[in-house]
Amino acid sequence: MFFPIVCLVYYLLPGIKGRTIFLLLASYYFYMCWEPVYALLLLTSTSITYISALCMDRFRSRRRRKISLFSGIFINLGILFFYKYYEFAGSLITDFFSLLNIGIDIPRWNVLLPVGISFYIFQAVGYAVDVYRGTIKAEKNFVVYALFISFFPQLVAGPIERAKNMLPQFREKHKFSYENFDAGLRLMIWGFFMKLCVADRVSTYVDAVYNNYMEHSGVSLLLATFFFTFQIYCDFAGYSLIAIG
Repeated sequence: MFFPIVCLVYYLLPGIKGRTIFLLLASYYFYMCWEPVYALLLLTSTSITYISALCMDRFRSRRRRKISLFSGIFINLGILFFYKYYEFAGSLITDFFSLLNIGIDIPRWNVLLPVGISFYIFQAVGYAVDVYRGTIKAEKNFVVYALFISFFPQLVAGPIERAKNMLPQFREKHKFSYENFDAGLRLMIWGFFMKLCVADRVSTYVDAVYNNYMEHSGVSLLLATFFFTFQIYCDFAGYSLIAIG
């Protein structure tokens, strides 16, 4: 019900500014429904690349522009590494030194992986790179830029969008169109079909085989691997069609 309610309220609001603020609040509410505290992480990543891009737009020195770019990228990728790869890297380092009979105690944080962190961080990094290359100008309006990073239809599952394609759309006047509604709904229905009726159904067999592969024959493993291809494709294609719709 979240999607149609947001669309309805969006078209009832009068001005572009009010619509933009509403979409930003709706996007953060959507993300906070999973784990409210991680909205601060989303806001941090957004603020860092926003400031980095403004600095690049202001500086004329190539050296200062590079420092601004790499600072923003380094901090964002550092956040991504900590939440996604820290435990794995720690285990590898511990196992490596144990082979040398050297005991190393690397702290374990056991943090919960934030939903969609890869998508919004790479989108933010891509924006910073585009500003550095001169493909686009730095976005001065923080609300518009924050909406670009957190826009709920593609926040947790992609696709990763380019700023030059998406940012101008938040300033356009949109009137309700039955043709657009029909085309978008068809894309969403096909996306839901690929995700729910194909990917999720195929994953039942794939998970059953992979979780107990020692009890299955080579033919079953090959078939599960073949189905896994369809699962991954329909997962991402389905999500993308829903977002586009």
